[in-house]
Amino acid sequence: MNLSDIPSKEIMPGYHGKLIHSKNMTMAFWEVEKDAEVPEHSHMNEQIMHVMEGEFEFTLNGNTKVYGPGDVVLIASNVPHSGKALTPCKLMDVFSPTREEYK
Repeated sequence: MNLSDIPSKEIMPGYHGKLIHSKNMTMAFWEVEKDAEVPEHSHMNEQIMHVMEGEFEFTLNGNTKVYGPGDVVLIASNVPHSGKALTPCKLMDVFSPTREEYK
C-alpha cells in the first residue's frame, strides 16, 4: 500500500484525510485548509496528534496552545478538545481503538 493510492475524504469542512484502518487503530493523514476548525468534542478513542507542517491552534481540556512542525500531543479518552488551522497544515493522527465512523 502507498499513501498516494489512498483516496482522500473530507471528514469535516477543510479537513481532507487519507485514512488507514487496522483491527485496533486508525491512522489519519490530514491536509487542513487555513482557518478550518474542529469544534470541541471528545471520543472514547485515545489519540496522538503530530503536526507535520503549518501552525495549528489546539485546545485540550480548556488549555490552548499553538503547535508547529514536530510537535506531538497526547489526547486521552473522553477529554474535550478542539482545533483551528492558523495556516495550511499537514497533521497525522493515530487513534485507538479504530475510528469506525471514519471508515
